[in-house]
Order: sequence, then structure tokens, then C-alpha cells
Amino acid sequence: MYFQLSRRALLCAGTALCSLMILAGAPARAEDDATDMPEVVIKEKPSVMERYKIPNTAESITREKLADTVNVVDPEDAVKYMPSLSVRKRNNGDTQAVLMTRTWGYNSSARSLVYVDDIPISALLANDNTRGGPRWGMVAPEEIERVDMMYGPFAAQHAGNSMGGVLQITTRMPEKLEVTAKQTETLQAFNLYKTKDTYRTDQSSSTIGHKIGDLSLFVAATSTYSEAQPVSVLTSSSAVTGTTGAISAVDKSGSRADVIGMGGLLRTEMQNIKTKLAYDFTPELKASYTLGFWQNHGRSRTESYLKDASGNTTYGAASTTSKAATAFAGSNYILEQAQTSHALSLKSDTKGLWDFEGNVTHVHYDRDIQKQPLGTAGGTTFTTNGKYTQMDGTNWTSADAKGIFRPGGLGGAHEASFGVHFDRYILFAPTYTTANWRTEAPVTGRTTDARGNTQTYAAWAQDVWKLTDTVKATLGGRYEYWETFKGYVMTSSSDFHAASSDRSAFSPKGSLAWEFVPQWTVTGSAARSTRFPTVSELYMTSGTGVNMTIANPNLAPERTNTYEIALETSLGDGKTRVSLFHEDVANALISQTNAASGGGTSTYVTNVKAIRNRGVELAAQQNNVVITGLDLAGSLTYVDAEIRKNPAWAGGTETVGKRVPNIPMRRATVTATYRPTDEWALSTAARYQDRMPTTMDNTDYVNKVAGSFDAFFVMDVRARYKHNENLEAAIGIDNVNDCKYYEFHPFPQRTFIAELKLKL
Repeated sequence: MYFQLSRRALLCAGTALCSLMILAGAPARAEDDATDMPEVVIKEKPSVMERYKIPNTAESITREKLADTVNVVDPEDAVKYMPSLSVRKRNNGDTQAVLMTRTWGYNSSARSLVYVDDIPISALLANDNTRGGPRWGMVAPEEIERVDMMYGPFAAQHAGNSMGGVLQITTRMPEKLEVTAKQTETLQAFNLYKTKDTYRTDQSSSTIGHKIGDLSLFVAATSTYSEAQPVSVLTSSSAVTGTTGAISAVDKSGSRADVIGMGGLLRTEMQNIKTKLAYDFTPELKASYTLGFWQNHGRSRTESYLKDASGNTTYGAASTTSKAATAFAGSNYILEQAQTSHALSLKSDTKGLWDFEGNVTHVHYDRDIQKQPLGTAGGTTFTTNGKYTQMDGTNWTSADAKGIFRPGGLGGAHEASFGVHFDRYILFAPTYTTANWRTEAPVTGRTTDARGNTQTYAAWAQDVWKLTDTVKATLGGRYEYWETFKGYVMTSSSDFHAASSDRSAFSPKGSLAWEFVPQWTVTGSAARSTRFPTVSELYMTSGTGVNMTIANPNLAPERTNTYEIALETSLGDGKTRVSLFHEDVANALISQTNAASGGGTSTYVTNVKAIRNRGVELAAQQNNVVITGLDLAGSLTYVDAEIRKNPAWAGGTETVGKRVPNIPMRRATVTATYRPTDEWALSTAARYQDRMPTTMDNTDYVNKVAGSFDAFFVMDVRARYKHNENLEAAIGIDNVNDCKYYEFHPFPQRTFIAELKLKL
């Protein structure tokens, strides 16, 4: 039944998109008094893409569109229905919400870039779905002005991490005094195995801003209390001695994995404060400074299904090594985090012969610690002794200087841009044992340690050349020099300082766009990009018992050759686009898990010799379809991702010809918004995504179990009422069809959302 529903959803998405293309040229019904309306001129700040004439295929969504169509609790919700994008958001306030792009999955956090204005919030410390999640907490939903997604690595000013694309979040600054207050409430009804409960989120946010003469000030503050559904299904491969209550089950590869309880029931208290100052030295020269502070306190608990001989709930016998003990102890933890970000920029906007800008950013982990017990102590208690991983001091810094040269003036035949870049990423991640895990003291030992630095110097240039009124060529290149140093890896069996290393790369870019008839444009693009290993891929090590994650300081950079042909039309009130894309990747950095000698497993990142990603993306949106006020949008994406060469694989099975892990083959979105009056906006949306393998040999074939990445079809609805400029409210339901699915973790089920916003 579920597979039939998913296919039907995909068919409906395709039908909607075809209808949009047919309707692309259909005129909207005019209002009787339209000719009497005064002309309104709206001046908008150009996006980064427009300022630098970036040649990438792009999709955008504005603040007003978000308010009408998306139930936004966290800033990453903004991309929910954008073509080919998905965010692995497990719960409200999730700190591991990784962005999936057109050709790369959830475990590819370093294969995309996320910016908030001039601040890179991508955590390029890692390339995974844990430590590598963007620091979404550094932006408040209420400050978002627009979101732009630029697909692919076709812009010379972006590093090789842009192979999946660049997400640019633009925030707003006030032109006059404004004060807003918003309250958001959510309730999720959850039912899985023996766990049935309701989980809520309370979010309060406010902003205040003003512009006095040449000085602008904007402050945004958000406080969130969130209760998460279980994000871990706790399992055991054998019966837990002396207990009953386990539910017979298997894991994603078909091996025995009885369900013994739930973990990751996380209660989170999170605060975000953002202060932005801007000063206009002249109408063409502006300086700005942004200070962001984010803190998070989380407490995760467990729920056991096991009963002892007397019928009492138990975690099993006292132990620090058994499967049940480590499962329960590992899901019972305290999380404390605090991070600050700084950004300083100076920009000119003369639109004349020259323009320039300079940006310096710094993100610092002031406090980042996760602490947990070592095992169980009998009944439903845990050991007093435990361990904690502390990443205090981890940080990154980036600096950019850019210029624009227009030899023929604005609108001339040539527009050249150029710049230099520097970044440094510093990792600290030791794990200690302690006599009291709640207080972190006294420390009794150190089990693992991972430290290291990476830094990159880069220079780039790009020229946009109007060959004719209808043909435009963009040529560019980027040179990068990358180095690692101060690498240190410590485990129970090894302790070494890694040798420093360095690499360099040149990445040429090219694009040719031709408007062959009015409002119809075809664009061909080609680019090489190089992604250097992250500091975590090189040095991070951790483990439990005989299952280890092993550092690999000898990784080589991965290199892609990416091609795209896009056909786009802007006929009608909207646009329709189809893109064909192809990507060849050499030395792809992919995590693999193999059986280790003596039992257990070893997980490590290695260079897969060659993979290929190719596919097609269809995206369309039209306003006022058939009737005034009805807007439709949607997308279809198909990706054929295949492993071509993998001599480093030691798993004992064939991987060549298999699908690349963590990349779904098919995805689709459809949204419909109807505005019957100026006050009301009614929206419905649907998202579909294929199941995807997570192992190199694609042997994980079981669906809807812990660790699987299932196909899902999710529908959302939203109704927004805007009484006037000072008062608005909205209600919505995410996952209204109550789809139960896993993206490794059990994902949220039907969730009700209510919002109330006041503006003074």
C-alpha cells in the first residue's frame, strides 16, 4: 500500500509539473479595476548571485512566500520545498540537520556551502550527518529576507565544497523603527512500537530594529523549548538474559536486532541572540558588523521495553560492555553547547567602474560537551562513572576580499570579478572518562583524542562577456593551496602526531547562455572543483568496544568534473526549467565500514577511485494559474549515482556498479497556494523521496527498521491569516498523512503548528 501511494504521489507531482508548463503562457485573469491601480516601485537589494553575475542555475524563495507556504519553526525549514533539496531535520532544534543537494546525500555536509549574509555557517570541520551539520542556530527565522540556492560548482568565487551547491540566506535590516513578537507552538502525536506520547515545542521570538540617520541596528532573539520523539531505536542481536518484553526484529541488512527500547528522547532548551549594526559612510559605501550568540542545553533519556522476573522495568544486568547496556547508556546523555559568531564587512555599491567588498568571519565553540554514563548498574539505573567528549575551542575563521570591474560601465559588454580567500579550521575533540559523568570530575583517563588544523589560500577571477544581446559567456578559474598541520590522533591502541601535508589545485569554470527566442534561454555549464578533506575526515577517531571509527590522515582531495545543460522559460507569471546534469568524481571521499580482524567493525573514510552522478531535474512555478490567487510549484529529480571503481574496498563483496550510498534515485515536491483575499493564504504541499542504500555494496535492503533510509511521501498544510500589518496568525499540520518512516532515525509523525505574530 505504501509503495502504491508513493508512486501515485510521484505521478501526481509529474502531472502538476506538466500542467504548469502547459499553462506557462496562459494569462492571469485581470481584475476589473487593475488599470486604476497606481504604479508601485519596489526597490530590492540585489542578491549575491545578481551582484556577481554568478552563472549557476538557481531557485529562490522570499520572506513573504515563506510566510504563506511553509511551517517554519527552524531556519532550515525554509528549503523544505525547493527543488532537489532536503534537510535531515529529526526534531525541532536539531543540531545535526544536514542539507541534501541535487547529487549528494545527508552524509555530505562538506559538499555544499551555507551562508547567512557574509557568514559561512557550514561546519566544514566534518563531512557527515553529525558534527558537519550547518550551524542553523546562528540565524533566527524572523530575520530571513530571502533564500537562494545556487546549484553546482560553476562560480569561481566558491570553493570546491560547492560541488553540491551554495545556499545563501539573506537577512533584513530595518529602514525605520520596528518591533515584532512571535509565538510558535507545535504538538506531535507519536506512536511506534510500545512508545506512544505527545511531544511539544514552544518557541518565542522577537526583533527590534531602527535606522537613525546613517546608523542601522537590528536585534533578533529566539528561545525554543523542544521535546523530541525518540530518535534512536535500541536493539540487541541476542536475548537479554533474565528479561522479557523485547520485540522480535531485524536490522537494515536482515540480521537479528530485537527492539529493547527507545532512546534519544531529547528535551532541548535553546537560545539565539543576533545583533547587526550597519553604518552608511556614503550612499555607496557601507560597513556592517554582526554578533551572534547561540546556546543549547539538552537532556536525552531512554525508555526500556524490558521487564525482569517480577515484571519491573529494567535495562538488564549491570554491565558496561553488553549490547543492551551500551545501547541504553549511549542514549542517556547531557548536551551543553554555546557558540559565538562574528562578521565584519565593508562594501561599496557604486554600480560604476569599480566595486569592492571585504569580509572577515569567525565562529567559535565556547562550550561543546556531551557526557554520558559508561553502562547500566541494574534495574533502571546507570553507572556513576562515565565519559564525555569536549570540543571547546573548536573554531573556524574565513576572510574574503572581492572586486568588480566594469570597463564599459554598468550593462557593458564585460564585467569582471576577482578575489582572494583564506580559511582555517581548528578541531579539538578529546574524550575523557570520569568518576562522575554528570559533573565531569574527577577525570580518570582519556580514551580518544582528535586534534588538527586545516587552512586554505585561494585566488579566483571571472569574466562575464556579452557576446551579443542574446548570448553571454562566463569564464573563470580558482586556484587553491591547502595544508594540514598539528594533526594528532590518540586511541587505546595508538598515539601519534600526523605529518603535515599540503596540496594545490586549479579549477576552471565556463558557462554559455543563449536566449534563442524571447523568454527562452538555454545554458551550458562545465566546471572542475576540488574538495579537500575536512579536519574530521583526517583526524577524528572514536569507538565503543570492538567497533571503531578510525582516522585517516593520508586522504587525497576529491575532484569533480561537473556538466549541466539547462533550458528555462519565463513565459507567463513564473518560470519552468529542465536541467540535465552529469558529474564524474575521482577519489571520492566516502565513509566505509568493514569487518575487523578479531571481530567487530572498523569505519573509516577512504578515497573511492571513481563514481558517477547523472540525472535530470524539472522545476516549475506559476502564479495566478487559471484563477487569480492560485499559485502552483513543483519539482522532479532523478539521479543515477553509480560506483565505477573502488579498489580500496575490503568488505568481501562487489561494489562496482552499485549505487553510491545515501543518494536517493527519485525526489519530488508539489506546492499549491491559494489567496482568496488579501488576508488569507491557504497552502498544501507534498514531498516524496526514494529509499536509499547506505552501504557500499547496497546490502541494506530491509525497510522501516532502525538505520534504514526509507522512501517517504509526506503532505503538509498551512493557513495564514494576516489581519493587517500589525497582526497575523497561522495554523498548519506537517505530515498530515502521518507517514511513519526512518531516515536512519524515526522521523516526526503528524505535527500540529500554531503561530501568532505581532508587529509594532
